[in-house]
Amino acid sequence: MRCCCVGAQELAERYAPLLRLPVTEVGGALELIRQQAVKRGKERQRFRETSVATLELLLPRDNRKVTKSYLETRLDARVQELVDRIGEDFGLKYIKLILNGRTLCPLDQQGVKNHSKVMVLKVSDAEWKLQLSEEEEKEKNQKESLQRTQKGFQILSERDGSEDSSPFLEIADQRGNPLTIPPQEKKALILAMGFHEKGRSLMKKKQFDLALCHLLQADQQFSRCGSALLASVDNFAVLQLDVVWCYRALEALSCLEDGRSRLQRAEDCFLRCYGERQQRLLMIKGNTGREEVLFLRLHLLQSLLSYVEGNDAQARHQLSKVEALYTRLCLDSEKMAQLMSLGFTEREARLGLRACEGDLQEAAIHIGNQRQEREELKQRERKRRSRRMEAISSLTELGYSRRDAARALQHADGDVDVAYGILLDSGGSAQATGSHSEGSVEQLLYLGFQRDVSEAALRLTGGDVQLATQLLLDQQGVLSPELLSESPSSEEPSTSTGRTHLTDQLDSELVNEALEDIARHEEDYLDLNLEEESELIATMKTYLNSCTPA
Repeated sequence: MRCCCVGAQELAERYAPLLRLPVTEVGGALELIRQQAVKRGKERQRFRETSVATLELLLPRDNRKVTKSYLETRLDARVQELVDRIGEDFGLKYIKLILNGRTLCPLDQQGVKNHSKVMVLKVSDAEWKLQLSEEEEKEKNQKESLQRTQKGFQILSERDGSEDSSPFLEIADQRGNPLTIPPQEKKALILAMGFHEKGRSLMKKKQFDLALCHLLQADQQFSRCGSALLASVDNFAVLQLDVVWCYRALEALSCLEDGRSRLQRAEDCFLRCYGERQQRLLMIKGNTGREEVLFLRLHLLQSLLSYVEGNDAQARHQLSKVEALYTRLCLDSEKMAQLMSLGFTEREARLGLRACEGDLQEAAIHIGNQRQEREELKQRERKRRSRRMEAISSLTELGYSRRDAARALQHADGDVDVAYGILLDSGGSAQATGSHSEGSVEQLLYLGFQRDVSEAALRLTGGDVQLATQLLLDQQGVLSPELLSESPSSEEPSTSTGRTHLTDQLDSELVNEALEDIARHEEDYLDLNLEEESELIATMKTYLNSCTPA
């Protein structure tokens, strides 16, 4: 082999005597290195332009005479697709793929990159069946998780037609005021927000593949909501960011085009919701510091997608925005410690400092005001719930069912007289609600509590609805065995009642699972510590610096 590069020829002549090898042999080795470097450079450029990676396969030694080969693929291809291709190309029946000592499952979760070396191992028939069984079990668990999440939030969305069926599902604007939404649209919104909350919970656990499934379900439910509603809240925009953040974590390059359109939808939604230069947000909340973390993530993802598409200039432009935001949003650890020493939580300290641009005293005042506003909101909610309960009681005492009374009150915006008129005009005769005890149970059911615990709570409080409600609120809707043992025993349930009880118990379990994933703080989605963002910023800078011409 002849070295065709003058520089390589000089190197060959310089190092051949030191290596005690012929100049031609050293020159040939250098030429081979050059060719491999050129080949890798072309593959790297093709990867950036087409997202097609080149993997180096280390094949079994007894596989003909070939022990090394290359495979071109997208990094988000399913492992089974790669296994099928390798098996067909090299005549292998049962194989598994090894990277860095670990068996590949979803390819993009195992750190596979362009030019990664993947070992191909033969496996026995029994081991292959076990591997397939594990994949099927994973898909089954994923499907079950989606079904349980949907069922749980569906139960919650259908319990009541009014906006205050559960304090956990209060749908409010950015000021915390309840929104009046048509029942069908409200159900879709509850399901959308429920899937979103579940997805965010899974993201915190780094289960990005399962999280993505829930987020995409949330996206489908949001599509059933009116555009006017979505324009007034930022939930839809945040969901788009979360979906693309999962794409990033999973290195799902085949979703690049979808990711670009989602980021554009998020940016448009933020513009409608927050206003030009965030004036609307400033008017509503008095500051914009907390929401800036969303724009940091937005521009960071835009920078990443621009880089992957080969637009380095645009990637650098977006990254400069990110770094400016990151500098503003990084907090002084001493100020954080001082606020926490005053009794504030880490979340309150972080959000407060960002809202007040790092001013310690202003942040302390701001957090105090936020606490007071939340407490006042809770007081208003209690009073509203109490008034509604009294109104329902008044109508049920007239002989109407709880369901009819609730619907009439909803149409009458809570006015008892107007609701009574609606009931009269509907032509429905008053239906006796049964005993006073049954009417009390119906009131508790309307508030979202289960029948069995409602009846037990009424027995414990001597039929006092107010006391029973307070008891259930204090116990979060679940009475302990100790309390239940104090309740007078009831008659032995029939088989039908037993089945109903089991159904109610299952429904209760699904609802509790759903509620566990709902963030207890209304601004949880803004409370980012920026650790993941910091890592991605550093990675982007490394990528872009390596592309800078010398």
